[in-house]
This record gives sequence, structure tokens and C-alpha cells, in this order.
Amino acid sequence: MSEISSGSISIEASPAHIQSILFDIASYPTWSSAIKKVEILSTDGDGRVTSAKLSIDAGAMKDRVILDYDWSNAPGRLEFSLSDADLLTEMDGAYVIAPDGDDSTDVTYELTVALSMPVPAIMRKKTEQATIDLALKQLKAFAEK
Repeated sequence: MSEISSGSISIEASPAHIQSILFDIASYPTWSSAIKKVEILSTDGDGRVTSAKLSIDAGAMKDRVILDYDWSNAPGRLEFSLSDADLLTEMDGAYVIAPDGDDSTDVTYELTVALSMPVPAIMRKKTEQATIDLALKQLKAFAEK
């Protein structure tokens, strides 16, 4: 497993509001420019997505991935792991949601990616960090509007 990249941001919105955005996986394309399309493949008995196919275009990283979602640590943490992809061999991550005072929330995004082709570690890490930073910035803009 590769080293985890992560980033955090403070958002002027309640944890419940952030959770409503992050837990609605089908709506990711409405706020994330890197996620072009989401197809829900399966849900659990509570209607939560357990598997989804995503079309990702994050600049240097373009792929079609199937992610499995783990809700066992929700609502404070939503984890995902790669089930299948065209280019990626690993894509594991999590959104960690923590209250930060009155109507403010800290969100941490953790991500680990590996490709089927050789890529220098520094280049992979830079792409991961850029993906994290953009996702958090776009989540903040969407949640605070």
C-alpha cells in the first residue's frame, strides 16, 4: 500500500450539512469537477451506496473506477476502496467529518492512488495532493453557497 496523502479544510456549515453532501454519492458531479459521471451499482438496506462506477477526469488522472463504500465508521468517516478500474490498481480513501465549533466543520480527505504503469512517487504524490486540494475547495464552495 502506498503512503496516504491528505488535506483538511474548515467549512462554515454544520456536520449534518457536509454529511448530506458527501453521503449523496450520485450527486458528486454537481460539485466536483473531477467526477464527470456516477452510476450507482448497489445500496445497503438503509439505501446507502455500497458500490458505484465513477468517471474521473482529474487532469493527469483519467479513469473509470468502481468504488466500494464502507459506512461502518459513519457519520464521522466515509471510506472507499477500489474494486475495479481501467488504469488504477489502488484508490483508497476517506472523508473524515468533525464538528469545529458553532456551525463549522473540519473535513479531512485522505487518498492513496497507484497506477498500473510506472510513475515516479513524487509525481503520484503531487497528483494526489492536487486532487485532494481541489475536491476540498469545491466541497467548501458548494457547502457554503
